Amino acid sequence: MSNNLILCPNEEWVLNDLTAVRTGEAHVSLSDVAKDKIQACRTFLDSYLETSENPVYGINTGFGSLCNTEISKEDLNLLQNNLLRSHACGMGDQVPEEIVRLMLVLKAKSLSHGHSGVQLATVELLLELYHRNILPIVFTQGSLGASGDLSPLSHLCLPLIGEGKVMYKGYERNAADVLKEEGLKAIALQSKEGLALINGTQFMLAYSVENLIRAEHLFDKAITIAAMSVDAFDARPEPFIDLTHRVRNQEGQQIVAISMQDALKGSEIQVQKKAHVQDPYSFRCIPQVLGASHDAISYVLSIIEREINAVTDNPIIFPEENQIISGGNFHGQPLALGMDFLAIALAEVASISERRTYKLISGQRGLPVFLVKDAGLNSGFMIPQYAAASIVSQNKQLCTPSSVDTIDSSNGQEDHVSMGANGATKCFQVVKNLQSVLAIEWLNAAQGLDFRRPLKSSKVVEGMHDQLRAVVSHYVQDRFQHADMQKAFELLELN
Repeated sequence: MSNNLILCPNEEWVLNDLTAVRTGEAHVSLSDVAKDKIQACRTFLDSYLETSENPVYGINTGFGSLCNTEISKEDLNLLQNNLLRSHACGMGDQVPEEIVRLMLVLKAKSLSHGHSGVQLATVELLLELYHRNILPIVFTQGSLGASGDLSPLSHLCLPLIGEGKVMYKGYERNAADVLKEEGLKAIALQSKEGLALINGTQFMLAYSVENLIRAEHLFDKAITIAAMSVDAFDARPEPFIDLTHRVRNQEGQQIVAISMQDALKGSEIQVQKKAHVQDPYSFRCIPQVLGASHDAISYVLSIIEREINAVTDNPIIFPEENQIISGGNFHGQPLALGMDFLAIALAEVASISERRTYKLISGQRGLPVFLVKDAGLNSGFMIPQYAAASIVSQNKQLCTPSSVDTIDSSNGQEDHVSMGANGATKCFQVVKNLQSVLAIEWLNAAQGLDFRRPLKSSKVVEGMHDQLRAVVSHYVQDRFQHADMQKAFELLELN
């Protein structure tokens, strides 16, 4: 992972390369190879339009079902401006700033391959907006996930022509005013550029990147919190022994089992004599359940990393082959399926977490009911489990797949769409819900561990216990629980 990223067609990025982009800490620059390819493609397109009378979709024709309507040469530039204006039809909440940063850089990354026909200045201005933290205001609703993320990308790119709204130094401003203050010049779009900017998957891709970065972070936390719950519940060590997992030969399961062993290494509670022969599934099957989610995350990661390095607009220009091909690389089906799968995988991490919370408050294994002394006078941890159950139930509703849906649009020209944008934004909510459920388990597990004293857990588990206890004290009698839950949630936040 580097904070200096170079846009070069021959160099592929991985997910971790984008961690610093979301916070604005990365410096992103165009390589000389990328600049040459961008300029060569633009030169080829200009020459093609001068010498050819053939209609080319979106370059000298209308869009969508208007693809057979030819546009005169004198109107080609206006056509591109009109495209951005007419397609900026977003609704819903504003997209978080970290995701807008990802959108800007991912759009530049796709265009840097030199197959889109844009001007060099257009890509450079996208990067200027990113570097100067001039963040276009984009909305979460409006994309069907095919023909590109048309609406959100239109909002993203309107500031390039001095239109639309941006967030700048904490305030919503007119893009034209901010460009002027920063000494930046708006782009005069040339043929095909508007279409290149809004045909693409960068909205759902940016959400996918954010979801995956957060998912990997939370998955690691989930392992340690699960280990804390294991010792809080005085669960047995045998379910994590590698022999069991070796004979099943599921990679994620084996990885999680080893991680659980590492997290519990040195625990005094693990080695004490157990009165019970077996544990409930939510403890015994941690490697099997979390391992399956680990494998799902790995699969989705492979899809997303390919998309990070892809050209996804339309039509695609191949100067060396003397071809302009109208195809469907803007179709978001790979991301749509991936985000549905990721949401389901993360919902299961939350689901089994809530079940461990439920067991911890049950009054078993020597723990007081609801993890509090004087239960009855005090409700203790009764209602945080309610909250976790409510969130887990919402996850089940959010995990209804978006990718199985489609709807006719553009007079039937766009007759199968991916709904990948909806899948990505739904998954974003599932990620946040997972964070809430893990925060609640963490509070319960730490409380349960307190009742095991003077025995100590492992160094890893005790370290996470101490981290929580630095901001949330042991629960003695009923108090305002939301504050504790919020503090635990914030400790799990991605920095």
